[in-house]
Amino acid sequence: MSDAKSQPSRRIVSSRHLAEGEGWEASELEYGMIIAYNAFSRWMSRCMTAAGNSDLTPLEILVLHNTNHRGREKRLTDICFMLNIEDTHTVNYALRKLLKSGLLEADKRGKEVFYRTSPTGAELIEAYRAVRNTCLIDNLDRTDMKGDDLREIAARLRAISGQYDQASRAAASL
Repeated sequence: MSDAKSQPSRRIVSSRHLAEGEGWEASELEYGMIIAYNAFSRWMSRCMTAAGNSDLTPLEILVLHNTNHRGREKRLTDICFMLNIEDTHTVNYALRKLLKSGLLEADKRGKEVFYRTSPTGAELIEAYRAVRNTCLIDNLDRTDMKGDDLREIAARLRAISGQYDQASRAAASL
């Protein structure tokens, strides 16, 4: 008889047909990532709405935050690289929408376009931060997860993303 802790009686998986045989735990991980991705997307949208802008998609919110990161101008390729997005056209569309809404500014230098947060965009980001602090950060203190725990989870997620990136390259070569 196997140890109950090492072999749970009920598997919570994304797709039963992917959870058969060896490696079934990957399906459980994938289901967790699906749930986390959708919860995070919903959170970003609702936080941004509470901050004062209900017109942005989760990708546009990520692009806005990334463009603001460290107060440095970014190119399309920089943003795609940092967010691990292959489809540059989706980020380019987000950048155009953010420019049109006045949340970003751009300068063209040669063939490159450099983006930065506008004063209006910076104000919105600060409002988002305030909502985030009130609704999320203050509540994290009530959980068992502290700073070091969150950093460990983040490191593991980055490592897992590397495995999925490698697997996607392998699948593309088939």
